[in-house]
Amino acid sequence: MQFGIFDHLDSDGSGLGTFFRRRLDLVTLIEQEGYAGYHLAEHHSTPLGMAGSPSVFLAAAVARTTRLRLGPLVYVLPLHHPLRLYEEICMLDHMSGGRLMVGVGRGGALLEHERFGVDPAAASKMYHEAFAVLMRAFADDIVNFEGAFYRFKDYVVQAKPVQRPHPPIWYGAPNADAIPWAAPNAINVVSLGPAARARAISDRYRQEWDKLGRPAETLPNIGITRHIVVADTDAQAQRIAAGAYAHWREAMEWIWRRGGVPFTLKDIYPADFPALAAIGHGIAGSPATVRDYIARLKDEAGVNYVLCQMVFGDMNFTDAEHSIRLFAREVMPAFV
Repeated sequence: MQFGIFDHLDSDGSGLGTFFRRRLDLVTLIEQEGYAGYHLAEHHSTPLGMAGSPSVFLAAAVARTTRLRLGPLVYVLPLHHPLRLYEEICMLDHMSGGRLMVGVGRGGALLEHERFGVDPAAASKMYHEAFAVLMRAFADDIVNFEGAFYRFKDYVVQAKPVQRPHPPIWYGAPNADAIPWAAPNAINVVSLGPAARARAISDRYRQEWDKLGRPAETLPNIGITRHIVVADTDAQAQRIAAGAYAHWREAMEWIWRRGGVPFTLKDIYPADFPALAAIGHGIAGSPATVRDYIARLKDEAGVNYVLCQMVFGDMNFTDAEHSIRLFAREVMPAFV
């Protein structure tokens, strides 16, 4: 079992310069404490994501670290020029010495696409085309591509990434039906929500991996995201989590409310942290309480990677720092 940090970089109410400095300080701490990776989301025109350019933030994070693997989860491909993005990926992989991870997806909040003038109805097809362009650039020295949305002729590939044929790819798997595509391509996957859905995904991945004749020790990461807060006592952790989650949840729902459409993720992210914990989608407690939770999660979900959402809402730096340290020193050693 490995552990990474997932970060929306949602607004905590502070000035943007201070916000980024504190986040980068936490990325340094995340490396020092031995986490496997740092994954950041991409959002636009919403307080849920203040790093509108994941590559820019990652460049700063790369300069602060030497061992930590970092990457977007995900690059929202319909909002990027695929060949420009390819060049950024190559730059980041070289700047990091081959530590980049590349998450790709259509994007979950299609209202954000509308803000950028992208037709939500076209987003899925745009995603698939953009991904095909990226893979073509990784594989070939010349890219010629004719699609419905992207057309390129004689793009001469001047750079290749350090990690060949490309950095590890991550994908948000909505269900087990995505696995027959992911497994042959050794795609790392992550899911939200119920442990039962993650179990279906992880079981299917292992079945497909075995059918391909590949050794179990080379199985890609099969992950799940969870809100996690650790403090010296259960009461302290629950107090911190309740306030920070309320602020984060407001940011999560903001763009749906602004667009006048129903919020579609209530089953995954209920209104308050006690409700989130009650359905198993988060935990706030002492190290012993969190260890017990992770043990249950491992058994129920069958995952080998947990993306811990440990910095969210208006959580202050000191509480986030203490939580990250406690988890690394008193929870992780029981599983790694």
